[in-house]
Amino acid sequence: MDKTIQKALLRRLKIIEGQVRGLHKMVSNEDYCVDIIQQSVAVKHALSNAEDLILKNHLSTHVIEDILKGNKDKSIEEILSIFKMSKKK
Repeated sequence: MDKTIQKALLRRLKIIEGQVRGLHKMVSNEDYCVDIIQQSVAVKHALSNAEDLILKNHLSTHVIEDILKGNKDKSIEEILSIFKMSKKK
C-alpha cells in the first residue's frame, strides 16, 4: 500500500473508531433517535471516504501493475466487482 494513502487511511479509521464509540455511547444513554441517526450517517460517510482511499490505492498500484503485465481482463473484472458491490449499498 502506498505509504501516504496508508497514513491517511489509518488516520480516518481512527476517527471512525471514535465516531462508532460515540454512537455506542449515544445508544447506551438513550439519546434522541434523530441525533443517533445523524451520527450513524456520519459514520457511513466516513467509511465511504475510507473506501475511496482504498480504491485509489488499488487503482494506482495493483491495477496499473496488472495492465502493464498484460492482465487487463483481471483488473476489469475486479473493478466491475467493486462497482457492483457499491451499487448494493
